Amino acid sequence: MIRTIKHSIFCLLTLSMIGIGNSCTPLNKTQKGAAIGTASGGVIGGIVGRASGNTALGAIIGATVGGVTGAVIGTKMDKQAAEIKNTVPGAKVYRVGEGIIVEFNSKILFAFDKSDVSETAKENLTKLVTVLNNYPETNIEIQGHTDNVGTDQYNLDLSGRRASAVSYYISQKGIASNRISTKPYGESVPNYTNDTEEGKASNRRVEFLITANAKMQSDAKKEAEKK
Repeated sequence: MIRTIKHSIFCLLTLSMIGIGNSCTPLNKTQKGAAIGTASGGVIGGIVGRASGNTALGAIIGATVGGVTGAVIGTKMDKQAAEIKNTVPGAKVYRVGEGIIVEFNSKILFAFDKSDVSETAKENLTKLVTVLNNYPETNIEIQGHTDNVGTDQYNLDLSGRRASAVSYYISQKGIASNRISTKPYGESVPNYTNDTEEGKASNRRVEFLITANAKMQSDAKKEAEKK
């Protein structure tokens, strides 16, 4: 789903900004780079986020640097994403733009309707922390999400408590607190249908958004200038 949305948005941006006819075939890396380079990351992020309803996708695309610098960052993120996939079996890992989305179904992290990190969750999060500490030049946003069972306010509060619990745990395990931010979304941003029990279970999730911090961006720019 994420890949399809990403491609569609790049098509629309490319058509509107660099004028490639009136239909959209799969874009190559140069065309994608042109689309990113023509618009600011913030604009792209806003469009992607609204079109997909996916706040993680929109935020990561919104942090895009683009160009050769962005390609350098992307290479670093490729390596980190692969390491997370190999190290944290309980997570879904997506490479998006110049960042990474790591999704945990809440049943892996919490008991039903609870915000205390479970023992199984601690094992998975500790493995993730090991990888994150290998890449200190990244920012980590932790988003909490729920299904649509219960009131809006209750779900918003629950998602906030869960995001905060995860943030607290990984900071206690050695992730610098200035790298971490949290955002509760409650039931407002479902990635899956709430019409089925399986979909509801998938919407009860915590997402990690991993993006380059200012130092990584600066170092990537210097590296790009040498090429």
